[in-house]
Amino acid sequence: MHLTSRADSSLSLVSSSQGTNFAEAMALRSISRRFGSRVLSYRSSSVASLHSHATSFGFQQVKEEEKRKLVGNVFSNVASSYDIMNDVMSGGLHRLWKERLVGKLSPFAGMKHLDVAGGTGDVAFRIFDAVNSVKRRALRKVDEDSLEETQIYVCDINPNMLNVGKQRAAERGLGDNKSLVWVEGDAEALSFDDNSMDGYTIAFGIRNVTHIEKALAEAYRVLKRGGRFLCLELSHVDIPVFKDVYDLYSFKVIPNLGELIAGDRESYQYLVESIRRFPPQEKFATMIADAGFEKVEYENLVGGVVAIHSAIKL
Repeated sequence: MHLTSRADSSLSLVSSSQGTNFAEAMALRSISRRFGSRVLSYRSSSVASLHSHATSFGFQQVKEEEKRKLVGNVFSNVASSYDIMNDVMSGGLHRLWKERLVGKLSPFAGMKHLDVAGGTGDVAFRIFDAVNSVKRRALRKVDEDSLEETQIYVCDINPNMLNVGKQRAAERGLGDNKSLVWVEGDAEALSFDDNSMDGYTIAFGIRNVTHIEKALAEAYRVLKRGGRFLCLELSHVDIPVFKDVYDLYSFKVIPNLGELIAGDRESYQYLVESIRRFPPQEKFATMIADAGFEKVEYENLVGGVVAIHSAIKL
């Protein structure tokens, strides 16, 4: 197992769930002092549900079978305003983060790629553009046959998000392009064959699945040997003063923006809560390695507001 970290973060393996739970408790207590009692109510229900089939939906504890429906409702509600809200919440930085993700992928003509939780097509379009770049084609002496063999599968569990992506593809003149394939599917139970994909990306999606381990296992299964796994996700800020500002922005500003722009405060309240429930960078890197991947590393962007985790199936 090979684990490394990059940029402004160092990697230390988390070997004790007790230590992780203690750190989680301290973090939740700190947030609850500043932003209300909902966090503490989550903590109480969490303890009461230790031996049940429960999972988190933001700071709420819900049954596993309920989470899929609740998350589905969130994305059905925000689908039409999803890209606008990403621009507003990140000040447009999400575009640069996705460019960085695709740059790490190094797309090539003829590749078979799977973008999971990518319904609106934001990542898939960037991969398509990279493959079809005139400059890249000239450097690699790509022929037209290779371009036509390229398959970029956009997989999302939510049909409303996929419909937004298909509409955007049509607006780009790509509605009938055979390189873009839109698939309704579950990250935890993919419909693709073993060892069938050259690359796998998931951006701002893996924290919404019920079982992260299952999603990682599926990513490993469908990738070919030598295939690349890349995950862009909102993550954890450890810089003290910046963390306080980020928490204030997350809990006080983002839900209000959701209400003002998308008419949906609750969905964006879930968003900021789900980030805090997602494993820290080091822990998530360990989970990726436990799924079988090698050369696991991550890069923090904007002090850990987001992180890109990468790995290879050898």
